[in-house]
Formats: sequence, structure tokens, C-alpha cells
Amino acid sequence: MASSAEHDFLSNAALRIMESASKSTLFGYTEGQRKLFDFSCDLKRDWSKVIVGQTLWKHGGDGIEKDLRTFINENDVDAAVYIARHESRHRSRLAEVTQSHLETPMRHRLSRLRVFWVPSDFQASDPEACTAIYDYLREEISRDLLLHVVLGGLTSQDVIRLASSTRPGLPLAILSHVKRNGYRNLTHTAKALDVSQNAVRSEVERLFILNFLSSASLQGGEFEVTDGGQAIIDICARLRDYLHGHLGDGNANEDFAYICRLLGIHYSSIPNTAPLRIGEGAIDIQDPTALLLQHVAQADADGSVEWPEPYFELPSSSELATS
Repeated sequence: MASSAEHDFLSNAALRIMESASKSTLFGYTEGQRKLFDFSCDLKRDWSKVIVGQTLWKHGGDGIEKDLRTFINENDVDAAVYIARHESRHRSRLAEVTQSHLETPMRHRLSRLRVFWVPSDFQASDPEACTAIYDYLREEISRDLLLHVVLGGLTSQDVIRLASSTRPGLPLAILSHVKRNGYRNLTHTAKALDVSQNAVRSEVERLFILNFLSSASLQGGEFEVTDGGQAIIDICARLRDYLHGHLGDGNANEDFAYICRLLGIHYSSIPNTAPLRIGEGAIDIQDPTALLLQHVAQADADGSVEWPEPYFELPSSSELATS
């Protein structure tokens, strides 16, 4: 079946949104081979997240069973995006097909499905409608896909709880230490960071509850940094760049700022010359952004964090061949 202008716009919009988000330098973007899908991409850092997707626009719901079966049967996929025309028959058919797959051995793979509904009267020939739909998809895909899948499920509440620690810099120092050296035991970690055991114990427990650290034991023990913990280190590294005045052109990065706003981090509201380290001045303890930047500034001053470098897109095979 020939695709429509609406179908093509929506499929391309999904790729544009994820490619644009990669300009935050938090991860890289490579468009994938579409094979059975309308769009596909690979988001990379020291991990790889494969995103595939289908766009449902004109086939009246007849292909929903085939689309979901393709999503479920595909191996090595981290998220399956379904952009669908918002009609009652589509929603009804999708619910019916989803329910039927809940009774199969592959039902756990339904958790990687992300459905985004687009108004049925959308027309790709209308520039204003295209802008509105793109902005809507950017917001929804960023919140439900990029934050949840790529950035380890980070939420604004996670940021607030991390920032509310009364030991500036220590949570970031612990995450960096565990990522680099692992976690042997409380005594070893406290000695390595030159901090009291009580302080380390308290912060490790907070990081564990926030799911920035994980352990095979519910009581803790051998900890490792989760995807969310890695993501907050990466974000704080870019906030450090902001404080040093070299986040990007003019000390700005629109795509990074957009992701931060979704997380309640309004870093441009705090001048990068503001006194943030301990003893420099008073911090507004009701402002999570100010508190988070204090953690970044103090950890930077202490030299306690190995800050990740910005992550840029890997060159494609064609670019390598011609270089």
C-alpha cells in the first residue's frame, strides 16, 4: 500500500525528534535499517538502545495485528513506537490485539510498546498543523521514550530528591566512584572519598532508593550505577560545562535545555557566575536547580567526579569510507 503524506511526515518526524535530542550530547544517533519498520534508529553511548516504529494512518486498523506481532517478535529492540491515527476503531482494535498477546509467552515484550495518538483530522498539507503535531510528538516522545528508555526513567522528582541532599557534591562523588571503581564495602568507599562512613552510608541508601544505584540484594551490598544514575552524571557533566561557560555556542544548547526543562532543571535561571560552592554565599534551598548546581560546583571544586565528555554522533560507515 502506498504511503500518504501524513504517514511520511509522522514517520520522519519521529526520527527528526530523536536525532535532534542527540544534539544534547547526552547520546549519539544513527538511523537504522528500516527492514520491516517505517522507521528505526540506534541511540548510543556506552550502551545501545534500538528504537523501531510503525505509523498507522490509512489502513483502517486491519494491519494492527501484523504490526504488533512484528514488534513483539523482533529481538534486540529496546522500544517499539507506534504513531497512530486517533480513531475509535483503531483504539478498540489495538486494545483487542494487545489483550490477546497478554496471554502468550511473549507478553513481557509489550512493555516496550509506546503508542502516540495523532488527531484524525491532521493534514500534512497544513503547515500550522504540521508544526503543532511535531511539537506534540516532541513533548510526548521525549517524556515517554527518551527519559524512560534512554535516560533510565529519570523524573523531575528524582532530580529534586537528589538535589535535596544536604551534603553538596557527595552523591555525585559516590556515583562517579562506584562507576569507576565499583563498590567493595562501606569502609573502603568512605576512605577513598575521605568522607565519614555515616555520610556515605546515608547517601548510598538515598541513591539506592532513588534507583541511581542497584544491588542484587534488597539489603544492598555490591552496588552498581543504574542507567538513571549514569544519566544524571551525564546531565551534571553538561551542567558543569555551563558553569564553566562552554556548554555550546554562546554557552547554550537548545536540545539539552529542552531535556532539562522536562526534568525541572532550569539552569539558565542561575547565572553561571553565581556563588554556588560551600561558603561562597546563601543558596535558595527552595530552588531544586540551584541546589543541583551547588552539587555540581562543589563536586567540581573537590575534584571528586570523573566528568563524562560530551557524546557526539558516531560517523556513519559511508563517512568513514570517504574519509
